[in-house]
Amino acid sequence: MTYTFLQNYWWFLIALLGGLLVFLMFVQGANLQLGNRKLSDLQKRMILNSTGRKWELTFTTLVTFGGAFFASFPLFYSTSFGGAYWVWVLLLITFVFQAVAYEFQNKKENLIGSKAFRVFLMVNGVLAPFLVGTAVGTFFTGSDFTVNKVAITDASAPVISTWGNGWHGLEALGQYHAVLLGCALIFLTAILGCLYILNNVEDKQIHSEVRRSIKISLVPFLAFFLTWLMILLVRQGYAVDDAGAVTLEPYKYLHNFLQMPVVLVLFLIGVVLVLWGIFQGAFSKSRCGIWPAGIGTVLVVIAVFFVAGYNGTAYYPSCTDLPSSLSIRNSSSSRFTLQVMFWVSLLIPFVVAYIAYAWHQMDRKKITPEEIAETDHKY
Repeated sequence: MTYTFLQNYWWFLIALLGGLLVFLMFVQGANLQLGNRKLSDLQKRMILNSTGRKWELTFTTLVTFGGAFFASFPLFYSTSFGGAYWVWVLLLITFVFQAVAYEFQNKKENLIGSKAFRVFLMVNGVLAPFLVGTAVGTFFTGSDFTVNKVAITDASAPVISTWGNGWHGLEALGQYHAVLLGCALIFLTAILGCLYILNNVEDKQIHSEVRRSIKISLVPFLAFFLTWLMILLVRQGYAVDDAGAVTLEPYKYLHNFLQMPVVLVLFLIGVVLVLWGIFQGAFSKSRCGIWPAGIGTVLVVIAVFFVAGYNGTAYYPSCTDLPSSLSIRNSSSSRFTLQVMFWVSLLIPFVVAYIAYAWHQMDRKKITPEEIAETDHKY
């Protein structure tokens, strides 16, 4: 195993975890239905009990995603998590509110009412995918930071990465291309959430409402995503040569798709699967749209990460100091660390198998009004 292979391998795992995270954020999207006034309190409780069985998987995947980045590409972790920390702090806060809302909204000790906690869940349903999408969007727009590895020898201030402004990540809100991806992710997770409810909850009125919600979310999702994609294909990107020099290259991301045809095919298959799942949920009687849409989502996100990091591309570019841009070559852990983690990563299929088994056990019975009345553990 060469050092280059290990770096590429760990970027693949990062991309896979990113794709799984976006898919599992159907939990956030489904909770947006708590604001649907056409649903009764019992029907909202059914939705809560459906998503309440899965939210921990989303949070665990988020933590694993961050941990994998820290272990395999520590310079990105120290630069982004240490510089653009407001984005990650806000994301963590929304998940903390989510956990509290699930556990306490129907407790007797609840002093602010269940509706307040449901608002927290809906805020999480919008803010979490928006923050994740906007943060990933900066992989293509660039961020304001500088990297000086020599600074580690300075005993008075051993800080390698320095953020160039006081906004610490919030300046991404002014980068329209990154914001477009964040907005697209809001509507994508809303659609995935509706597809999941359709598959997991037994109630005809809920089915009717989520099918209607899918149709409503489809237009803005396509508008935001296609606009983001078209801008991506025509914008200049950050190319890295064999010597590590970073330059601006016109149509860099379009070139990446064309020069990596496997990635292009992966992306197109993912898009087709997402659209097929949406069609099943919105325009047919099928209740299984979550599976093609979910698999398609994972494939599309993986392809986006590949385009951002492979083929001599800086996946975390500095828009103020090009040499500081991070690539999978200059930001990874040592060969020894990556190799040790490679053997540990071989346990991942067993973990995935356990998650699949647990998922199957939780979903053996669909959510029904009778289940809500009879079960001891409910949200």
